[in-house]
Amino acid sequence: MSKKSYVFDTSVFLSDAQSVKHYKDGNIVIPFKVLEEIDNHKKRQDGVGSNARNIIRILDELRAEGSLREGVQLNEGPFLYVKNAVQAHESYADLLPKDLDLSNPDNEIIAVALMEKYLNDDTVVVSRDINMRVKCDALGLKSEDYVAGQIVETKDSVYEGTNNCIVEDEVVDSFYANEGVVLNGEYNLCPNQYITLESADNPKKTALARYFSDQAPLGKIVDYKKGVWGVRPRNKEQRFMIDLLMDEKVPIVSLIGKAGSGKTLCALASGLEQVVETSTNCRYNRLIVSRPIQPMGKDIGYLPGTMEEKMTPWLAPIQDNLKYLMGNDKHAFDMYLDRGVIEIEALTYIRGRSISDAYIIIDECQNMTMHEIKTILTRVGENTKIVLLGDIEQIDNIYIDETTNGLTYVIEKFKEHELAGHVTLKKGERSAVATLAAKVL
Repeated sequence: MSKKSYVFDTSVFLSDAQSVKHYKDGNIVIPFKVLEEIDNHKKRQDGVGSNARNIIRILDELRAEGSLREGVQLNEGPFLYVKNAVQAHESYADLLPKDLDLSNPDNEIIAVALMEKYLNDDTVVVSRDINMRVKCDALGLKSEDYVAGQIVETKDSVYEGTNNCIVEDEVVDSFYANEGVVLNGEYNLCPNQYITLESADNPKKTALARYFSDQAPLGKIVDYKKGVWGVRPRNKEQRFMIDLLMDEKVPIVSLIGKAGSGKTLCALASGLEQVVETSTNCRYNRLIVSRPIQPMGKDIGYLPGTMEEKMTPWLAPIQDNLKYLMGNDKHAFDMYLDRGVIEIEALTYIRGRSISDAYIIIDECQNMTMHEIKTILTRVGENTKIVLLGDIEQIDNIYIDETTNGLTYVIEKFKEHELAGHVTLKKGERSAVATLAAKVL
């Protein structure tokens, strides 16, 4: 019985340069047009560019082992081939639809897949491009999404960092009496997970707690009655978030929330509270804020001025929040910038740095790849806290989705570790209008 044939689209390699190593049950076919499209992305200074350069290196190493046209075996497993649409058009012209315009890159890839299907009926096109998969279906080609890069099956299965635990009535009483309640692993919790203890006898009798380990007693949520830098939590998830943001023992914090949930404002308020020297909670020397530059036809280099001026359009939401926290005092804001207490950092130039004694906030992390997130986290030095914010339902990067973006990877990979904590914010608090818009539009 012949093996399957997997025809890889460009989007697969731009999502994961190691994708050829994840398919063991069939041969891999790379259309020649895919190589051309990869070449067009290799100079990009982001995760997509990194994947493009890496797959080119991988293919070059394979080329040294034999002819890619004739097929090179991958680790005593399937073979990898490079085939072109010209061959498909000349040898299998009668098989191709008359209206299949081969000047279109996607159609060239489809032509190779149709040729491969003639040779092997069990041919599957692997693509992250939804429209490409729709085209394949219309032409009778099997197609599937590239799922090897997914850390979770669906966005609804992403770890939320919170849980409800039904307990005996006396457990709630013991928790309030500071008698050291231990759950003994019966609820399958993760370190730094926030829980709501709910009485089995009276659902209205609850207590908010933080889980550390099966052996350690549950911790109480620190109640910042006066707020943090003037910001007071408005719901229990925000209480969890501020408790986590203010805990110096947890240097990696990830937050997911829809627009208006307060993640950026609370993260900045907590940062100022722990950076400004006049605060009683001062722990770090500077507050570094940034966000990924997701190009929409223009890159940061085309903007005039200094790096800070180039970053201004991208960081306007963060600056708006900072000015609000400072009572709209532009003089105070500029003073902190001039003194280096607040830094505006471009992620493009973070490679090679070692950042110590800092409170780092990276916004819009849902648009970052796993490679980019890793680059940032490996820059963290001693006595540094990093906060990663985002909304996985608002992804602008076409090569990742809710299950493959860097923020989801951090949440899932770090949830079992004591150095990390996560909270998912579910309620909008910006205004009634913003909450309604996020819900119905």
